[in-house]
Amino acid sequence: MKPGSSDPCLRLALLLAMTAWLGACSIRTHEFPDEDYGPDEPVDVSHVPDAVPHKVPYSRYGNPDSYTVRGITYHVMKDGRGYRERGLASWYGLKFHGKRTSSGEPYDMYAMTAAHKTLPLPTWVRVTNLDNGKTVVVKVNDRGPFHAGRIIDLSYAAASKLGLLGRGTAPVEVVTVTPDNTSPPRKYQFPLWIQAGAFSDPQNASQLLWQLEQAGIPGRLKIEEKPNGPVHKVWLGPVRDAARLEQITGQLPRWGIQQYHVVQ
Repeated sequence: MKPGSSDPCLRLALLLAMTAWLGACSIRTHEFPDEDYGPDEPVDVSHVPDAVPHKVPYSRYGNPDSYTVRGITYHVMKDGRGYRERGLASWYGLKFHGKRTSSGEPYDMYAMTAAHKTLPLPTWVRVTNLDNGKTVVVKVNDRGPFHAGRIIDLSYAAASKLGLLGRGTAPVEVVTVTPDNTSPPRKYQFPLWIQAGAFSDPQNASQLLWQLEQAGIPGRLKIEEKPNGPVHKVWLGPVRDAARLEQITGQLPRWGIQQYHVVQ
């Protein structure tokens, strides 16, 4: 064959190789979120409502069985129900605004959306900032973030409402929600107290408080006067963030305390 001549077999092989390469790149990923940026002036997104879960088919393009980024292969979940995880959240903004997400939708940094490595697209999740208790519901329609320890990449709007724009990252809990369990959790104002018990006998109250303090849960006794005599209440705290609130309430059942309430 002369140099420069066209070989049909060679052309076919090159076409097949290019097709395979394009197929491997069908998952759009944002691999370098640290190079991203927001608008020059902060944008008020307080009017942007949370995403509302509803039943839709999974994306045809965003849910391969697996895909590989930076030499790591990720396996996409078949079903995201029951997913719950804690880790760091980050956010992405103008660098990708208007570009196609892995689900095929254009990325809108002012909408309540997010990127996740393995949840099926789309999935709706509730994200709670464990530092301040703020919570949002977002639609997962993209892939990322690909940094160790980071479990979700939030849109500019979602990050703003969670209070993590300035810091860039924050510890969060991510829980899937469905059209059947969309009721938002109660939002608390910190600091607060947890009432673990109320007793007419002050010795019982003192004993419970002593046991809890020995377990590393500080508190105090609060006496409330009632027509039938004083009530001695065991208050735990002050609790200054959502992570500590969940930590304390998770320990109470081991002390036989099944009922408690938050005092603000």
